[in-house]
Amino acid sequence: MFTRRQTLGLFGAAAATTILPQVRSANAAATTLRIGWQKFGVLPLAKAAGALEKRLEAKGVRVEWNEFTSGPPLLEAVGAGALDFGVSGDVPPLFAQAAGGDLLYVGAYRGPAAFHGLLVQKDSPIQKLEDLKGKKVAYKRGSSAHNFALKVLAKAGLSLSDITEVDLPPPDAGAAFKTGSIDAWAIWDPFFAVAEADSHTRVLTTSEGLLDNWGYFLGNGAFTNANPEVIVDVIDELAKVGAAAQVNLDDTVKALAQITGVPADITRVTLTRSQADLGKVSLVPDAALTYQQALADDFYKLKIVPKQLTISDIVWHPKAS
Repeated sequence: MFTRRQTLGLFGAAAATTILPQVRSANAAATTLRIGWQKFGVLPLAKAAGALEKRLEAKGVRVEWNEFTSGPPLLEAVGAGALDFGVSGDVPPLFAQAAGGDLLYVGAYRGPAAFHGLLVQKDSPIQKLEDLKGKKVAYKRGSSAHNFALKVLAKAGLSLSDITEVDLPPPDAGAAFKTGSIDAWAIWDPFFAVAEADSHTRVLTTSEGLLDNWGYFLGNGAFTNANPEVIVDVIDELAKVGAAAQVNLDDTVKALAQITGVPADITRVTLTRSQADLGKVSLVPDAALTYQQALADDFYKLKIVPKQLTISDIVWHPKAS
């Protein structure tokens, strides 16, 4: 059994402060690729294996890694030129684009159907989604959990005005959930799987059937346009790493557990959820673009993002060689 103390340890480790490199000009050929990563998906596996370092060595490009606990600050760094490449769920790119960040969608991946979970305490009086009315619901505003929470409320016939929103990143939300200062918590893997394994936690619902769990790789615009071959190599290599990882899940579970500190049995849960496939990495497909535009339209109608966004304006398409 994964103890509550160990759970807090994971959150604490993930909350470590990242010291970013300074913003630089990206108009010349790169000698360094600065990546922002989170502890899920294929990027941690590529980092552990040194796959991108090996792939880019012939181009004279070295790799720097910067860890984040959520997408919003990661993409703020990408948009500002403090990072060159990063990974995020579906919502953070909307806020980054609305803020005028210099960033481009350069790739996409498809997450598991139940990548998100809405959690309550086991003895909570909340038994159905409609019981969320008047309750404190925590999630990181601007993260993929924000979208998930909205979909949950809509399914229950509720809106944001029916709950008290509590904007917390995963480490703080995890602590608040354990002390009972929030009533429900919308969160993604691996935080979801860790909390789900706690005997004091009950899963009210998951994202399965509520939304398509698209995630994205984004590049700084100036860097991407100056170094298109580097970005193509990175997306291609990540697809290869993911496909290899999917073929041998036993080794992948061990490797990812070592990287994240999440026990192997819980890591296996995250990798075997419905529709999970680490190899689903590609340039941005039409289905992902359509999904993201619909999400942008919804968030604008709800007045969550301040302006109408055209996603295709910042989708990168490499030129044919």
